[in-house]
This record gives sequence, structure tokens and C-alpha cells, in this order.
Amino acid sequence: MAGISAAQVKEIREKTGAGMMDCKKALTECDGDMDKAIDFLREKGLAAAAKKEGRIAAEGMVEAYIHGGGRIGVLVEVNCETDFVSRGDEFKQFVKDIAMQIAAAKPIYLSKEDVPQEEIQHEKEVLRAQALNEGKPEKIVEKMVEGRIEKYYKEVCLLEQVFIKDQDLIIKDMVIAKTVKIGEKIVIRRFSRFELGEGIEKRSDNFAEEVMKEIKG
Repeated sequence: MAGISAAQVKEIREKTGAGMMDCKKALTECDGDMDKAIDFLREKGLAAAAKKEGRIAAEGMVEAYIHGGGRIGVLVEVNCETDFVSRGDEFKQFVKDIAMQIAAAKPIYLSKEDVPQEEIQHEKEVLRAQALNEGKPEKIVEKMVEGRIEKYYKEVCLLEQVFIKDQDLIIKDMVIAKTVKIGEKIVIRRFSRFELGEGIEKRSDNFAEEVMKEIKG
């Protein structure tokens, strides 16, 4: 592949807080793949966020976000290490953004690890049948299924979702970046999302679009 650019090194440094040379090495080892390079740095203990993982984050706040005159409600708990940080505007804005993300993007789980194995297996079986019905050769079906499972994770897992206010950001990377910037361990612990009439057949609305209108308004 082409050489690693200074912009790539700068981006991963901002996300992890690791040294410039460590960032370049990680990108080189991972063929320029940003997500894999971040994991590489964290596994080696070189990322600032990784060094904070063993800390206890028991402070923070629970944010309540109500949208559409009471049609959608979200409760989310985000933790940090100190009460001082939890009272700061930057932390509060981050928590509010996460609450809006949950309202708009409808995640079901927090992370990949939270998805039940039986659900993953069922999804794989459905995706495998779809690929075969599309006439795809069996030898490439498994790779297609794995690719589509990753797409499924991005739909149902909060940490894997694209941020509604910036399509270049992934929620899990935002958590890492915020940890590095604030200097404390930041954890999205749990959330609940309520939608009026959920489970009752009704008209379909684009809630993501509505939430974005409210943000801009």
C-alpha cells in the first residue's frame, strides 16, 4: 500500500494520545486501517485510553432526553472518574449527544459483546440464505455473511454506530477521543429507549431526520 500520511498519524494520535512514532508503526502494521491500528495501540498499552481502562469510573450523569413532544424518551448513563469532570460543559454535551444518538439511531445493544450468540447465529443463517438465493458462489458466501454481520452490528450496537451529527465519526472512537481529551476514563454504561406506541402498528416516521431538525433548530 502507499506510505502512511502525516494526516493519518495526526488523526490516530488525537484519538488515542499515543506517541507519533507509535501511531505510525501501528498504521504501518495494520496497512493503514484506522480501527485496527487503534486496537493495536490499545493492546500494546500504548494508547492513553488503554492506560485508563483499569481505573474506576463511578461518577458521571444520567441524561434524560425527550423528543417529539413525548413520543420518544431516552435514559442513558455515562460514567467518568470524578465529580469535577461530570459537572463540566464538555462532558455534559457529550452525554447529551449520546442520548440524541440513541433517540435517532435506535440501537438495541451497547456493544458487540452484548448481542446474544443465538441472535448472531440466527442472523448469519438468514444472511447465508439470502446470499445463496442471490446466486452467489458458496465459496464466497461465508465472507459475504461476515461482512453483512459487521453491517448488522453497526445498526444495532450503539458503540459501532456512525454519529448522527458527523458521519465520519464512530461512537466508540468518540469515547476514546473524549477519554484522551478530558484525561479521565469515559464509559457509556447503559441506556433505555422508549417509543410511544412501540410494538403497535402505526405509520413509519424518520426519527433520525426529526432529531437532526431539533438539533439544528
